[in-house]
Amino acid sequence: MRTVAALLSCAIAGTAFAADIRVLSAGAMEPGLAKIAEQFRRETGNRVRVYFGTAPQLERRLASDDPSDVLICAPGLMNDQLRRGKIEVDGHFIIGRVGVGVVVRSGAPEPDIANLERFKQSLLGADSIVYNQASTGLYLEKLFDLLGIGEQLNKKTIRYAGSAQVFEHVIGGRGNEIGFGAINEIKPFEPKGLKLVGPLPEQVQSSTAYAAGVLTDAPTLDVARDFVRYLGTPFAKAAFAAAGIE
Repeated sequence: MRTVAALLSCAIAGTAFAADIRVLSAGAMEPGLAKIAEQFRRETGNRVRVYFGTAPQLERRLASDDPSDVLICAPGLMNDQLRRGKIEVDGHFIIGRVGVGVVVRSGAPEPDIANLERFKQSLLGADSIVYNQASTGLYLEKLFDLLGIGEQLNKKTIRYAGSAQVFEHVIGGRGNEIGFGAINEIKPFEPKGLKLVGPLPEQVQSSTAYAAGVLTDAPTLDVARDFVRYLGTPFAKAAFAAAGIE
């Protein structure tokens, strides 16, 4: 009986110390972060509730009366919060980067993107080029102009508001068509008929870094620190890598 009582006592104590933390995160982290949060819960008993949003949405949440524990975002917002003293200086670090990838439909000939010159020739030889009107697309538009092939590509370029529309177009397309998108956004479409050829050539790659930081007024400070440290474990790194976040 004493043994049973002791076990029950330990179980009750463990439940009492379990906590919920709130994480504000950029949407780009969702594929890897959801898996990591669930594993963290299994290992520690502490639940992670994540709100995904754009930088302006995250900023509004930070300014609200709804307290959070951890922030995961791109450098602009993170640096702003650091300047305001909202993030622990020793409690933040870069957890991954997301680059731009080149895609075709599954089974289609893959363009040669081994180096910058071959990449240019592949683009010039394509029947059409497809990318979005958001930040990735704006970068590509400027890049093609800098490479001196912007005018030649314009007449065969198709633009969509979002990446999902780009990928759906490529999957259902015909001929020699090349698409582009953020690598972490490409990954979920691979089972649907999209093929990631690879990242842009290194000389012209554009990567967005994402950092995690503990908020100085976190309601559950110790668990928040534990979770941010957990984001640097081999399990977390592997989960992010599988989602296209290197």
